[in-house]
Amino acid sequence: MNRSLRWRLLGLVVALALVVGLAIAWSASPLRAWLDVDRAVAELQRLGQHFGPLAAVAGFMLASMLAVPVTFLTLVTVMAFGPWAGVGCTLAGALLGATGSYGLGSLLGHELVQRLGGARVNQVSQRLAERGLLAVITVRIVPLAPFAIVNMVAGASHIRLRHMLLGTAIGMAPGTLAMAFFVDQIIAALRQPGLLTLAIVVLTLCLIAAGAWLLRRWLRQERDPT
Repeated sequence: MNRSLRWRLLGLVVALALVVGLAIAWSASPLRAWLDVDRAVAELQRLGQHFGPLAAVAGFMLASMLAVPVTFLTLVTVMAFGPWAGVGCTLAGALLGATGSYGLGSLLGHELVQRLGGARVNQVSQRLAERGLLAVITVRIVPLAPFAIVNMVAGASHIRLRHMLLGTAIGMAPGTLAMAFFVDQIIAALRQPGLLTLAIVVLTLCLIAAGAWLLRRWLRQERDPT
């Protein structure tokens, strides 16, 4: 392995480790205190008064690249700017954040996959790219991994950026719209947990489990077409 590839491999490992660490920290460390809905909404509204919706888009982009949960960011943005502007800011910020993380993964890992991954890894990556749009839609509808990690892995693989962005928009749109229309009920359920909160948690876990099973089955078929 030449020095350039060695440094890229080190950079990719460090970047993925940082993103994974941040994803864990946002849910299981003192950083979790920053994910207070009321506090975040008030701060975003204050920024919005000075900079308009661009503040929400830029903030969403940066926060998603730092592995802040996208569901939390969507909820805060919709609450701060209302249903329609919130949906627009969410999708714009998510697409910009996906582009940034994808670009980092492509810069650090694409050549590594091509040159060091071996025939099997490259074959799987290329077949994944053939159905890249469907794959991205699947992991957006059923979030099997943190947003930024999915983007970086896609950048390192053969998935095209246009499929990444289109799949992100299609996959995120239903959940984002549903959150926009039912934001009051969601907030009430979070502030006063009850049967509705439990139902949401159970439904989310079921969707993740179903998505993981379907994705695993699809990847197995891709590796063994016969």
